[in-house]
Amino acid sequence: MARKNHSFHLAERPEGDIIPGRTFKYVETDAPTADQLEDGQALVETLYLSLDPAMRSMLHDFRSYTPPVAIGEIMRGGIVGRVLASKSSKAKAGDLVSSFAGWTEVIILDDAKFEVLNLPAGTKVTDALGGLGLTGLTAYFGITKIGQPKPGDTVVVSGAAGATGSVAGQIAKILGARVVGIAGSDEKCRILTEELGFDVALNYKSPTFREDFIKATPKFIDVYFDNVGGEILEMALDQAAVHSRFIMCGSISGYNKLGQGPGGLPDITGIRNLLQVTVQRIRMEGFIVIDYISEFKEAQQQLAQWMVEGKVKTKETIVKGGLKVAETAIGELFTGGNTGKLIVEVKPYEEVSGF
Repeated sequence: MARKNHSFHLAERPEGDIIPGRTFKYVETDAPTADQLEDGQALVETLYLSLDPAMRSMLHDFRSYTPPVAIGEIMRGGIVGRVLASKSSKAKAGDLVSSFAGWTEVIILDDAKFEVLNLPAGTKVTDALGGLGLTGLTAYFGITKIGQPKPGDTVVVSGAAGATGSVAGQIAKILGARVVGIAGSDEKCRILTEELGFDVALNYKSPTFREDFIKATPKFIDVYFDNVGGEILEMALDQAAVHSRFIMCGSISGYNKLGQGPGGLPDITGIRNLLQVTVQRIRMEGFIVIDYISEFKEAQQQLAQWMVEGKVKTKETIVKGGLKVAETAIGELFTGGNTGKLIVEVKPYEEVSGF
C-alpha cells in the first residue's frame, strides 16, 4: 500500500486568531517516492517543524519582507528532515538536512532547497531550528550589530522567554551587560534568572509591573530588544537613556490582530510617545535576519562555541503528535504557551549529541 503524505495548505486569510480547521486545510495525498527523483534531488521526510511568530505575517497579502503564502499553497516553515533517497551530490540516504520545505511530511527537494546538517558535538538536532537556526541568528545579529552593548550597559529584552529573546539576553550577558528580561509568568521569570543568567526578570502580567519596570531600570535603558511592541515598547521609550539603541525585532502583541485594519495590517493604537526618540536621540532600527545571510556561517560557529561552553543555553517546547497538531500548536506563540523554541515533532528522531 502506497505511503500517504499529509500537509497543511492555507485555506483563508484570518482576521484575528488562527482557527484550527478553518485557517488551514489538512490535505492527504500519495507520498512522493524515490522513483520520481531527478538528478540533483532528494526525497526528504520531516522530523521537526519550526513554529515562529513571523509565520503569522505570511498569512496576509500586505507589503512585507517575504511574499505572502498564497491561498491553497503549502504553509511555509523551517524543518529538520531525513533523506530517504537521493540523486543529489549534496546528500545521501540517512543524512539529516535543514530546509524551508513547509508544513508537510514528505517532499522532493532540489539541491538548492536544503542544506546537510553538520552540528558540532555537544549540540542536538533541534538546535538547527533554534539556537543555531534563524531564531538564534536573529538574536546574535540584533545584539551584536544593532544593540552593541558595552560592559555595564542595561539591556532590556521583551519576550525574553521566547526562542529569540532568551538567546539575545544571554549574548548581552556575555558582552558584559546587565540584562533585564520581560516574560509572561513567574515560572518563565524564574527560568530567566536561575537557568539563563538574566540579572532581573519581570512578569508583565503582575499588577506591579510598571513600578517594577521603573525600579529595574533606574539608570535608564541603553539597549532595548523589542519582540513585543505595544505598551511595553512605550514604557521602554519612557525609560530610554540618551543615545540608546532600540532593536526592533518583532511586535507579537499585534500579530493576532493582523487582517483587522486597512490593508490587512493590525487595527491597534499607535505608539504614543515617539517624541522620546528625538528627545533622547534614540537609534531605533528594524532588521531582518536575512540581511546578514553572508555572515551566517561565522555567526553559527560563534553560537555553537558559546553553547558548547555553556554560555548560551537553549530552551525548547516540543509538541508531539505529528504534523496534524501544528495548526493548534502555533497558537501557543501568541498566548505564551511556549518557553524557548516552539517545535512540532512530526516524526521522532532518536537523539544523538552531535554527529
